[in-house]
Amino acid sequence: MSEPRPIVWSIAGSDSGGGAGIQADILAITALGGHAATVITSVTAQNSQGLIMAEPVSLAAFQAQLTALADDLPPAAIKIGLLASLAQIDYLVQALPVWHERWPGLAVVLDPVAVATSGDALTEPAVHAALHRLLPLVDLVTPNQPELSWLTGCEGHPQAQQEAARRLHHDAGVSVLLKGGHAPGEARITDQCFDTSGHWCLHQPRLSTPHTHGTGCTLSSAWAASRALGYDLMDAVALANAFVHCGLQQAYATGQGAGTLARQAVVNRSAMPFAEIRQIGDDPTPDKAFAQLNRAPGVYPVVGDVALLETLLAAGASTIQLRLKTLDTERLAAQIYRAVELGERYQAQVFINDHWALALEFGAFGVHLGQEDLAGADLPAIRRAGLRLGISTHGYAELCRARWLQPSYIALGHVFATTTKVMPSQPQGLDRLAEYQALLGTDCPTVAIGGIKQNHLKGVAACGVSGVAMVTAITEAESPPHAWRDLDRQWQRLTGGAA
Repeated sequence: MSEPRPIVWSIAGSDSGGGAGIQADILAITALGGHAATVITSVTAQNSQGLIMAEPVSLAAFQAQLTALADDLPPAAIKIGLLASLAQIDYLVQALPVWHERWPGLAVVLDPVAVATSGDALTEPAVHAALHRLLPLVDLVTPNQPELSWLTGCEGHPQAQQEAARRLHHDAGVSVLLKGGHAPGEARITDQCFDTSGHWCLHQPRLSTPHTHGTGCTLSSAWAASRALGYDLMDAVALANAFVHCGLQQAYATGQGAGTLARQAVVNRSAMPFAEIRQIGDDPTPDKAFAQLNRAPGVYPVVGDVALLETLLAAGASTIQLRLKTLDTERLAAQIYRAVELGERYQAQVFINDHWALALEFGAFGVHLGQEDLAGADLPAIRRAGLRLGISTHGYAELCRARWLQPSYIALGHVFATTTKVMPSQPQGLDRLAEYQALLGTDCPTVAIGGIKQNHLKGVAACGVSGVAMVTAITEAESPPHAWRDLDRQWQRLTGGAA
């Protein structure tokens, strides 16, 4: 028996032409592995050439649909599209706080639909203006540029639109995904997400097709389906963006006017056309990759003091990371200087976690940076000095960002639950580790990290990563050198390396 699909509610209008609204949502949610449950807000008569009429459902029918679903089909995520009356908005403003309390972890996206692709109005201006009341109650809002103007009053140049989206994120406490399809004359489309984790840009080549009906509905419902499957907000954005781009690559005509994008079942997420993803502040044009590793990392200890680092180097560890967090400046510099000196003595790949300026000053072999440290680091200087760079990632968005920066290796994690640090993300597990490795292929060496113990090595090795970073399995062992040797021998046997 197959596992149940997570339930995603689509609260939206019905498109008789089948290209947008409820019809598009059902296809997208199903394609990504969810089960679509629907609440129709408005019945429209439309085809590929335009809208003929739209008629809101009664408040009683709207409420009855929601009550029926709440009684039997609790959602993991909700997509809200076309709302056709002030009464519908009033009801959702009252219901959403109750639903959030009833179903912890519920993810909600609002697609602020007001007009069809043809330009025909789907709802009254007063209804669209009232959507502001929903913004603090949802996780993500997905306006295109005209919809952002309606929400904020901004009708200026791209920089003004960015500032309006940033202000909307700040004032309403909602993440904003500003869609870039309406930007004229550009060779690529850039979606921008303003989130607590930063200002993200997702770049895709612009495709030459008139068949774009339903792109906004598809994007928001794909995001909801991805969140229902357990991906975090930015990973769901990356997946939804790739799903829409794939659909546009296969777009087709449905009538005499604008056709629709395809919504094919997703069998292999790692094969999807992911965007080039960056954060504002990233090196805009990395002219070349960071220096390569001298050897595969194998079993890669992460230690918190230089004495243990020296012990493991003497035992034969050839790749190791020094992670220092609480030392004063003088002691920190002395410890890093000593670690660099030991790395040179043992001809080992010693990486300094976080403290890139000291690593640069002392000529370290390499630096390891987390996502939050990338914007503040002088990556061009690190690259010019020939230091190797490792980057931590925790999902598709961060992985695509790291891939753009062309580091020496990418850490994929955290694979299992870990107690060594507080993590903002959930454990990824082996299935996702295999997906991330498949996305990278042989482009860049990879290291699995996070909660990995000896009994995990066989499953981790099967995912195809280049190495495995281990902390407590080595540092808390009775004899760290013996533990490292045993683990490394097992890893080499599993991966076909030298014993």
